Amino acid sequence: MAQENTSTGTPAPHPVPHALHAGHAAPPVPPAEPTPSTWGRIDDEGTVYVLTAEGERAVGVWQAGSPDEGLVHYARRFDDVRTEVELLETRLISGAGDPKHALSSATQIRDGLAEAAVVGDVAALAARLEYVIAHAEKALAAAKAEREEARAAAVARKQALAEEAEKIAAESTQWKAAGDRLRTILDEWKTVKGVDRKTDDELWKRFSKAREAFNRRRGSHFAELDKQRASAKQRKEELIAEAEAISESEDWGETTGRYKDLMTEWKAAGRAPKDSDEALWQRFRAAQDKFFARRSAVFSERDAEFGANAARKEELLVEAEKIDAAANLEAAKSALRRIQEQWDEIGKVPRERIRELDGRLKAVQDAVKAAEDSRWRRTDPEAQARAAQFRERVEQFESQAAKARAAGDERRAKKADEQAAQWREWLQAAEAAIADR
Repeated sequence: MAQENTSTGTPAPHPVPHALHAGHAAPPVPPAEPTPSTWGRIDDEGTVYVLTAEGERAVGVWQAGSPDEGLVHYARRFDDVRTEVELLETRLISGAGDPKHALSSATQIRDGLAEAAVVGDVAALAARLEYVIAHAEKALAAAKAEREEARAAAVARKQALAEEAEKIAAESTQWKAAGDRLRTILDEWKTVKGVDRKTDDELWKRFSKAREAFNRRRGSHFAELDKQRASAKQRKEELIAEAEAISESEDWGETTGRYKDLMTEWKAAGRAPKDSDEALWQRFRAAQDKFFARRSAVFSERDAEFGANAARKEELLVEAEKIDAAANLEAAKSALRRIQEQWDEIGKVPRERIRELDGRLKAVQDAVKAAEDSRWRRTDPEAQARAAQFRERVEQFESQAAKARAAGDERRAKKADEQAAQWREWLQAAEAAIADR
């Protein structure tokens, strides 16, 4: 704050009040109108003076009425300025006022106070103005810091959005989700304010470039996918043609196998275009259904016939299971041959009965064969001949022993007895083997 130097006419610097340095509010400015003579006077020539720390200062001339009326007039003008300053301060402290406007207005009033045509406590008003100016400057600094902080946060957010978009553009294959996310990023981008033009343009270029890269990659993917689906459609039409061609086949086994192969090839062909894939599948399935419906009808008819065959074979099994090979092997073999011939003539049975019925017949066959093998072993010529040979050798050594003993040669007799005993053991073993058979 400056006041005019009465000797030189140049503004003199006003010290900043101690209250501002200490962080306290300046003392209130008293109104001038109640006691204007406290702050000024009017001389006999009508010159109006205001009292300052440096002395009196002429502020105007009053000739329109009494000196008291003149002092009141100039005091009111002081109070108007005082009221304006108080209003600036109130609005500034409450946050309703613009700090920049408050600073400009307070500075303008302060700079003009040294020449203001007013009567009042000019020093107190100057101190109050310094307080308002300091408060406005502090508010401006805080607002600037907030703007810088908000700008930094806005820049950081747009950088993060740009980086996310670049990552999506480079890596994502979740095309729908990624596309939706890029649109969400764009919507958020528009709401982020406070970035300077240069930085905003640079970040926008990064984001825009990432979107374009993603769109190109997605376009290439779907172009390739369309190509693959067109190829799949062609392949499926070929499979349908074959499926329809063999749907009238009566080669049930081979055709069933081929339909299984066709299904595998169908799955391997991939998806056709969405608007035709379901219709292709319906045609393919219809051809299969036609064949398998015909096969099912034929098999149902066969199953009825095979069921009757199974009943007849069960009757034969009741008869076969009564065969007693141990009592009469030849009769058993004859009865089994007759049953086997009838068995073959009856024909097929339901698949689920084959193992059961054939197993029961095989058990009878095995019993007859076991009886036959046992008889053969008992009448084996080689075994009989071997036993006869052993018997002959026993008799031979027993005869030698008797002759030696008659001749008085006990040593030769004993040796022949030992040899006869050895061959007797072998004879007993051979006869036991024949008996076990």
